[in-house]
Amino acid sequence: MAGLNVSLAFFFLVVGVCQVLRRISKRFLSPGAYGCLARELAGSLQLCMSCLELRMLLEVGPWGGGFGPDVVLTLLFLLFVLHGASFDGASANPTVSLQEFLLLESNFSATAAKLLAQGAGMGTGWAVTKLYWSWELTHFHLIQNLMASECSSSIHTSLHHAAFVEGTCSFLFHLLLLKLQQSHPMYRVPALAVTVTLLTYTAGPFTGAFFNPALATATTFHCSGSSFWDYVQVYWLGPLAGMLAALLLYQGNIPRLFQRNLLYSQKSKYKIPKARVTAAPAEGAEARQKRKGEKSNSEPRA
Repeated sequence: MAGLNVSLAFFFLVVGVCQVLRRISKRFLSPGAYGCLARELAGSLQLCMSCLELRMLLEVGPWGGGFGPDVVLTLLFLLFVLHGASFDGASANPTVSLQEFLLLESNFSATAAKLLAQGAGMGTGWAVTKLYWSWELTHFHLIQNLMASECSSSIHTSLHHAAFVEGTCSFLFHLLLLKLQQSHPMYRVPALAVTVTLLTYTAGPFTGAFFNPALATATTFHCSGSSFWDYVQVYWLGPLAGMLAALLLYQGNIPRLFQRNLLYSQKSKYKIPKARVTAAPAEGAEARQKRKGEKSNSEPRA
């Protein structure tokens, strides 16, 4: 249990350091540089270090610490709630940044800067976490260091099935993200955290359930058992295809590529009033003529 407490302290330390980094960069950088570079760098650093430590607990914890996957999944949910509350709008996910570009919410230069910041943040997070593990503060880290040189691929199924799994996870995540983009963070953050936890529980045994190309690159690309092209197909092309499918299903088109809606008919928001039936006035005229005739017939004759 002492090892788990050290990991919890590590999580809080990572979030605190990244929060300080955000505040300092927000004070000294322009809004554009902060949003495209510093915010994404801090978010990617925080996400990578947290997920690497969680992955270590998931692999070593059941037989090294005596706790099951339920502890790791609970930590995953709480961490993603914390990430959603502290990221300050950062995505730390290349497919989310590409989605914003395709939705015309971000231009090319801003998107490229975000992708570079995410890659730098993930790489820095991997290096710092490896240094932290080398201190061997707990027996978990000792076991992790012994296993590090022999790490194996996270793909535990056929290549096509693995790409389909990552694509499906990305599709569901992005579809929910599009649906909740205008919702209040109080509802959006827990909903996304629950979704990530359920997808990790379901798809984790097959691919690790990353559905984040930058995170997967920093976490598993260096492990043996699969080629670089295998990793690219599963962890880059799979999530990208899932994002495009979710965007096309939700929008009916991809605004950056074409404006025509391929799936849904465009309905006018203004309703044309229907013509009123004019039979009622005609009936009123006939009634007046009838009363006039009756009046003339009732007059006394000379």
